[in-house]
Amino acid sequence: MGLCLALALILSYVESLIPFNFGIPGIKLGLANLCVVILLYICGYREALTVDLLRVILAGFLFGNLSMIMYSLAGAAVSFICMALVHKTGRFGPMGVSLSGGVTHNIGQLIVAVFVLGTMRIVYYVPALIISGALTGALLGIITALVLPAIRKIKSGSEGI
Repeated sequence: MGLCLALALILSYVESLIPFNFGIPGIKLGLANLCVVILLYICGYREALTVDLLRVILAGFLFGNLSMIMYSLAGAAVSFICMALVHKTGRFGPMGVSLSGGVTHNIGQLIVAVFVLGTMRIVYYVPALIISGALTGALLGIITALVLPAIRKIKSGSEGI
């Protein structure tokens, strides 16, 4: 878990350095979510949630601010609940789990923005946020599906140590 948290923080930092601006606030790659999805598959819900929450709080203090923490916590909470439910059905692989997380993370952040800004006008961002969340979630799902077999092999080989 410590390695996954460290990797998630590194990915959060790398993402903060990437000039990724499409003119719509809130669109990000979500690279650190890769660690959360992998943990769902190799460790379980509790471990994945722990790393997800710690990553949001630590990354917020290290690379962001209190506002960032608030939005990220909302997005992480909504996306984690959705990913856990999708994973629990057993009907979807890493692509479906990650895709659901990417889409719902943006929805969680948008809900907070509606309350903070006090206007429903920002819901016009929903189509763009859903598309960007689906694209980034699918990309991270593909990466997860590619690396998961290797991680499982390494994990099963280290069980006897």
